[in-house]
Amino acid sequence: FAPLPKDRQGKVTTIGKDIDQAYMRRLETLILDPQVIREAKSLQIIYTPLHGTGSVIIKPMLTRLGFNFQVAPEQDRFDGRFPTVKSPNPENAEALTMAINLAQKQDADLVVATDLDCDRMGAAVRSKDGKMKLLTGNQIGSLLAWYRIKTLFDKGVLNEQNASRAVIIKTFVTTDLQKAIADYYGLRCVETLTGFKYIGAKLGKYEREIPEQLRQNYVDLTEQQTRRLRLAHSSFYVFGGEESYGYSGADFVRDKDGNGAVIMFCEVAAYAKSRGQTVDELLDQIFATFGYFAEKNASLVFEGAEGANKIARLAESYSSHPFFEVLGSMVTSTKNFETQTIRDIEGDEIPKEKMSIFELEDRTRIAVRPSGTEPKIKYYFLAQRRPENGKFDSAELARVKAQVGEKLDRLWDCLQKDAESRLSERSK
Repeated sequence: FAPLPKDRQGKVTTIGKDIDQAYMRRLETLILDPQVIREAKSLQIIYTPLHGTGSVIIKPMLTRLGFNFQVAPEQDRFDGRFPTVKSPNPENAEALTMAINLAQKQDADLVVATDLDCDRMGAAVRSKDGKMKLLTGNQIGSLLAWYRIKTLFDKGVLNEQNASRAVIIKTFVTTDLQKAIADYYGLRCVETLTGFKYIGAKLGKYEREIPEQLRQNYVDLTEQQTRRLRLAHSSFYVFGGEESYGYSGADFVRDKDGNGAVIMFCEVAAYAKSRGQTVDELLDQIFATFGYFAEKNASLVFEGAEGANKIARLAESYSSHPFFEVLGSMVTSTKNFETQTIRDIEGDEIPKEKMSIFELEDRTRIAVRPSGTEPKIKYYFLAQRRPENGKFDSAELARVKAQVGEKLDRLWDCLQKDAESRLSERSK
């Protein structure tokens, strides 16, 4: 992870298949328990690259690892017109329609899809009623975080003595279920601003914390060797992700990586299959244990110069006139990332950003920030309900899901009306 020598900077170099092979050997280390893949030979996977680059690495990797998969043939061609979808975005149900139809026809267990440059991954899984269910980015990330932490404990890599040296990283607007899982196992959960560059910066910091004489050849060390160094001298990165469908499971790629995400998620599906579960049932098992966590993202769009003015006015109003209560729940904590000095749990200062987060007395969180690329202001709602006595049973979980879903809808209705009021007040 050093800059190119001066004599190579500014030049275009064509890389060969040896780089692909080196990368694929690293990707193989993301599999934590090859035995579950062997035990789940009946697992059927449908993959679609959505006319993008994902098939270059993912197809040979799934074959190498022994997964049983098919590719949606109409979408397995590079085509910048994306003729089979309205938008090649793997988080949208419409983009996965063709792959889901193939999954229904083949009675497959899951669908995985990557975007054009293969840095993000979406997924749909077969639910208990036999239908294919689209997972959210928060749900995918939570499944990955839980499985990887649990398996590292099962394998003896992590234990009660060294767990505090292990870390997962998520953004502030990513589900708190991942924090609950990390807390249960004794890992740290570091929160960053939105953008994988912040997660990558943390990984660079963890490398630098290793004594210099031990990390001189860091890039040449195996994953097992760097893991031992990080557990002994720094922080062992287990998993990181964003609610926007970007994930990472190792230090060797310091960005979101769809290739790695597909491999990791297929292992989770194999784990569930080897135990006679669907991925959907496994997710409910996690909810029953740690609590039900659900999220809703929404935006208000304002086009043009006047729209930009409205976005700025709204963002400023949340800073100057923060919420004191929402839907009868008192605000217990307000963080203004533009005006306050905020530090993460490692003591590092969070960069300034136009974002406010309000935490309510029932643990609901509301985050508001203007988009940096589109004419909109974004709202993130994160709600949760914890079991009072041990675990939720199936009836309790179903009831809580309905209650939380209704709460999220009411929150969005409330904040839309509040935004209208704020704009009206500031136009007088």
